[in-house]
Amino acid sequence: MKEKGLMALFETKEAKGKIAFRVFSSSIFMGICLIWIYRVTNIPRAGDRGRWAWIGMFLAELGFGFYWILTQALRWDVVRYYPLKQTLSHSCHEDKLPGVDVFVCTADPKLEPPCLVINTILSVMSLNYPTEKLSVYLSDDGGSPLTLYALLEASSFSKLWIPFCKKFNVEPRSPDAYFTQHSDVQYSAINNAQDQQYWLLIKKQYEDMKKRIEQVSNKGSVPEEIKKQHKGFSEWNSNVTKQNHQPIVQFIIDGRDKNAVDSVGCRLPTLVYMAREKRPDSPHHFKAGAMNALIRVSSEISNGAIILNLDCDMYANNADSIKEALCFFMDETRGHQIAYVQHPQKYNNITKNDLYGNSSPVLNKIELAGVGSFGTALYCGTGCFHRRASLCGSKYSEEFKGSWNLETKKNDQRTIDELEEASKVVASCDYEKGTQWGKEMGLIYGCPVEDIVTGLTIQCRGWKSVYHNPDNIAFVGVAPPTLDIALVQFTRWSDGMFQIFLSKYCPFIYGHNKIKLGGQMGYSVYLLWAPSSLPHLFYAIALPLSLLHGIPLFPEVSSRWFLPFAYVFLSRNIYSVAEALICGSTLKAWWNLQRMWVIRRTTSFFFAFVDCIVRQLGLSQTTFTVTAKVVTEDVSKRYQQEIMDFGSTSIMFTVIATLAMLNLFSLLGALVKMVFWGSEYMDLEKLMSQISLCGLLFMVNIPVYEALFFRKDKGSIPASVMFKSIVLASLACLMPLK
Repeated sequence: MKEKGLMALFETKEAKGKIAFRVFSSSIFMGICLIWIYRVTNIPRAGDRGRWAWIGMFLAELGFGFYWILTQALRWDVVRYYPLKQTLSHSCHEDKLPGVDVFVCTADPKLEPPCLVINTILSVMSLNYPTEKLSVYLSDDGGSPLTLYALLEASSFSKLWIPFCKKFNVEPRSPDAYFTQHSDVQYSAINNAQDQQYWLLIKKQYEDMKKRIEQVSNKGSVPEEIKKQHKGFSEWNSNVTKQNHQPIVQFIIDGRDKNAVDSVGCRLPTLVYMAREKRPDSPHHFKAGAMNALIRVSSEISNGAIILNLDCDMYANNADSIKEALCFFMDETRGHQIAYVQHPQKYNNITKNDLYGNSSPVLNKIELAGVGSFGTALYCGTGCFHRRASLCGSKYSEEFKGSWNLETKKNDQRTIDELEEASKVVASCDYEKGTQWGKEMGLIYGCPVEDIVTGLTIQCRGWKSVYHNPDNIAFVGVAPPTLDIALVQFTRWSDGMFQIFLSKYCPFIYGHNKIKLGGQMGYSVYLLWAPSSLPHLFYAIALPLSLLHGIPLFPEVSSRWFLPFAYVFLSRNIYSVAEALICGSTLKAWWNLQRMWVIRRTTSFFFAFVDCIVRQLGLSQTTFTVTAKVVTEDVSKRYQQEIMDFGSTSIMFTVIATLAMLNLFSLLGALVKMVFWGSEYMDLEKLMSQISLCGLLFMVNIPVYEALFFRKDKGSIPASVMFKSIVLASLACLMPLK
């Protein structure tokens, strides 16, 4: 209940159809139970053909069933949140708004080009928020002078870009995205000749800046005459390498300086470059270490009560995203309970039918919202607004109600040199030794998906979190444009999340009596991606082989026991299609996503499972792979044409091709036996379910067959991979099935 006299800054609405879904879900559960009963009561006798395959099917379906039960938490009680931005504007003067620190992280100037990074920086610098309360920090874990140079160029251009955005109400706020996607429409809408000239001037200024940055990046070094213009370049000498350098902190724009103004005389936000210290003998904890260094450095300089963290490729699209997020934090009734507000990851390069299933509308609109309904919205590592106090280890308390009085650093009397030196101390390798950083403070260390485990620990300290999916997308990133990159990314995610499940942070143990059961189940849906590969992989192998050898694994179509199998399969898929279409997806996009789930579960998730088990046995260590943001022109062209790219000898492609060939050989073998030997070897009615499922797998694998046999472009499957897949699939077909 809302306390009398307190003003609400956001509202919640329950999704429609909750009761109908629960009834439908219960019917599916009854069907699953009947399938289990059938498997247990019809196990072939010892010595019969297919006994072990039958037992394997039962274990696989047991796994499917329990995992499906977990997924019901995602749809059981979906709630959506709506900020009341106008109410905030009327009730809260700008002087009372909290300081906001924006963290942008980059790790490699080759994989994450400086032009990409500075577009994100420029987009957040120009958000609709008082600039004296806005500070932007760039963490450069690549420790590259190229990135510093690009940031200096961006700081100069920001003097033109920020007033330009506010004059024309530009969205998105990334200059590259704006001039690429929306420039023609917005330019044609300008009637004033003077404004048109101004518009063209800004576009030319941006293109000139971009050209200069790319020239320096391609050259690989900053010209000496430019180095002399900023003292920051003196930090680099012959002894500095990416993995071995002192802490570097450089003010690019001092927001306290009254002379730091844009082209129309308005104050610019603070802009700071940081490359934390790295030494070969000191663990750097990947992105979590960079974020924690940013938290400490920013506390020395601006100490904003709210922290927004973004990946370097995720620019601001909604100019009012900060004020929308503040509606949740500053709500007079519930705001003090909220630790962070997570936005979905949306992408600007998704093809019409989302070839690689990168941006599922169902995931964004229903599943993540469903987890957030329990107050346990997942922290996804980017596009997230944090309350600094909760991120720094504070436990939830009623004392946080209405308290935004963090020690502000805007009136700090220290000079820039003094602030930089103080910041270098907290960005050093030795600073964290003997402290709770990475344990109880900041992001948690020891896991590749530090964001998920950090969000869980924050919630277990009593805080709530909000998942906010606005109609006007807040932040937009770049999705993997190749299958190889997409699978590597999912391997890293699923590996890291399974590590969490096997650690002390398992939601059912660490979160017991701290977060709701629905939240624990919702977390586990994602944390168990890796082991969910095992039943899927078994199905992908056992189904075609049993068909080839004429061993039935399902009841006859005329049997009553066939009904629960048919009901569960058809109803789940029909519901899935309807859900996707309602959320705005296309039928082909839904089909592409089903294909990608098959591929992910039999490759990324399986390899992640193996890697995680090996690591648990102490035979390997955690690694981190930066996702490449650069692709060649021919790769980009195939992606836009929605042609799958297999142009690699990755072991994952060998698995994909082998499973596809195994399914093809089994279908052809079964067809030959039915044509030439008839019912003596193949009972069509008993094998109808397997024929149907293998037929579906054939349709799923059509792009694989095209890449194996018909395509000649660089994205086709290499001959070496094709040869290995044919040999492996042939050997599997020759093995007897017991």
